[in-house]
Amino acid sequence: MGTSLTRPFEIDKVASAPEAASSASRAPLAAPGAPASPEQAPSLRDCWSCRVLSGAGLTGAGGYVYWVARKPLKLGYPPSPGTVAQMVIGISIACWGVVILTDPKGKSHH
Repeated sequence: MGTSLTRPFEIDKVASAPEAASSASRAPLAAPGAPASPEQAPSLRDCWSCRVLSGAGLTGAGGYVYWVARKPLKLGYPPSPGTVAQMVIGISIACWGVVILTDPKGKSHH
C-alpha cells in the first residue's frame, strides 16, 4: 500500500555536462505560473481538430445535462427551481461549445 519512492527526488544529482556541474552556472528555472513565451499561441487558436473536439464535446455535454433535466417534466412532474437551474446550466454549456465551434470574432485567423 506504500509508494515505490523511498527517497525524495534530488534535482542536483541529474547527469549533466561537467561545465554545468556548479550551481552558480545553472540557468534559473522559470516560475511555474509564468507563461512560456509570448510568441506561443494558445492551442485552440490554430488547432481546428482541437476546436471541433472540444466544441462538440461541450455541446453534447450541455445537451445531455438539459435532457436529464427535462426527463421529469415529460413525466408530468412540476418544475422545481433546481430543475430550471439545471436546464439553464445545460443550455449554457451547449452555447459555450457552439461558440468554440463557430469562432464568431475570427480569433483563430490572423
